[in-house]
Amino acid sequence: MSSPAPQTRAPEPGESPLRVGSRTLQSRLVVGTGKYNSMEVMRDALHASGCDVVTVAVRRERLYNEQGRSLLEFLDLSRYAILPNTAGCFNAEDAIRVARLGRDILEQLGNPGASWVKLEVLGDKKTLLPDPVGTLEATRELVADGFTVLAYTSDDPICAARIKAAGAASVMPAGSPIGSGQGVLNPANIVLCLEALKDGDPSYPVIVDAGVGSASDVAAAMELGADAVLLNTAIAHAKQPVMMAHAMRHACLAGRQSYLAGRIPRKRYATASSPWEGVIGYIPGE
Repeated sequence: MSSPAPQTRAPEPGESPLRVGSRTLQSRLVVGTGKYNSMEVMRDALHASGCDVVTVAVRRERLYNEQGRSLLEFLDLSRYAILPNTAGCFNAEDAIRVARLGRDILEQLGNPGASWVKLEVLGDKKTLLPDPVGTLEATRELVADGFTVLAYTSDDPICAARIKAAGAASVMPAGSPIGSGQGVLNPANIVLCLEALKDGDPSYPVIVDAGVGSASDVAAAMELGADAVLLNTAIAHAKQPVMMAHAMRHACLAGRQSYLAGRIPRKRYATASSPWEGVIGYIPGE
């Protein structure tokens, strides 16, 4: 008697890569490297998330912890692409300087020409909301300097469209304020951003960034039609970060599958699953 053929995992629908500028992201979940209790937990959570791009704040005080250990020692650079970010910058000038510093770091790590950046120009320290004028200014200058810019912005579709027009390779509207865990507060505006950014350019990548608190928030963002989700705090500050990272990975794929499958329309009243017509109570032979 022959042995049964070994079972192989069927490829999941919706597991297609995402193109951002000249780069290809295999996972549609981008994860940050900050706020973890230890470098070891960060390493394990990144692995569990299935991501292949990680964001790194390039200012020196964020590259090293209190013990002087560099997070770069805990990143497998053969597996992860590092996306430098300008976290903590409150004007265009600082963001541009930090972006260039990030490029220098990548070149030192053996990635010459790796000129891409997650651009954050923040308005104030209380809300951490983006400064639209500073973001536009920094986007224009960095694009002129050869950068692939992924720009964090608000959920204002007009501002999002202007940042795209300034040359951003991806616009990243916020679901809610950074680290707030409130999820997607204004889904209608995210949809408006998607429509504005993808009008005539359906492959343009739109990444929901900031405010995620749980796996359902990731699924909700993807169900709206977002191409990817970027998060950090929701994993790093979870009671069990590694388990939460698993949940985020599954939610990202499930949300995309749900969006691609096409949900049923919302209706005011119920619709019976089975037809009303037919014989009720019929007993064969009577």
